[in-house]
Amino acid sequence: MLGLARSTPLFARAAPSARTFAKKAAKAAAPAAASSDAAHQPLIKLYGIHARYANATYTAASKGGSLDKVETELLAISETAASNAAFKAFLSDPTMSRAAKAATCADLFGGKMSDITVNLMDALAGNARLAETSKVVGAYTDLMKAKRGEVDAVITSAEPLSKADADQVVKALKTKVGAGKNVVLTMNVNPDILGGLQVQIGDQFVDLSAQSRIDTIGRAIGGI
Repeated sequence: MLGLARSTPLFARAAPSARTFAKKAAKAAAPAAASSDAAHQPLIKLYGIHARYANATYTAASKGGSLDKVETELLAISETAASNAAFKAFLSDPTMSRAAKAATCADLFGGKMSDITVNLMDALAGNARLAETSKVVGAYTDLMKAKRGEVDAVITSAEPLSKADADQVVKALKTKVGAGKNVVLTMNVNPDILGGLQVQIGDQFVDLSAQSRIDTIGRAIGGI
């Protein structure tokens, strides 16, 4: 759990843009700067402001050989924001100046986390985007999942699946996602679907529930 101690502004400066942060993040990985940029790019394309920060952080962490370390640090920050009301309030406080937030981030993370993570939080503070930290962390996590070949799958059933049934579902899903991919399975229980399964894998959704079949029959009868 991260502690939260506010401080007065230590300095004032213009807020760096997301593109400027990309250059600053790369500088944190200077010992490996000679490495080919292409070799350190994320394996998937994400777009939007959150992705810009996440992509820059990923590239810098890859060059510095600290992808896993940065992911661990970012997840810790995100989890703290979810469990610590004071820290969450700090991130979303619209009345606190950018310089004050940057100074507080320096106090919180400086010397405790990697330069890449510190630079990211500093950039978010400087651009008044600390309230969106969890979205940036989520984007970085998606990039890391792609690197590990992980595919998220959510299975919803009317009753808990036995281990044998769950293993069979995972085996079937692996044939769908292809070789070299690892299925990360989350299982939910929803009695309202009555029976069968609902399967969410990546951005694809398949409804094999009894309730879905009942609804289909009901629509067909209604059209008679």
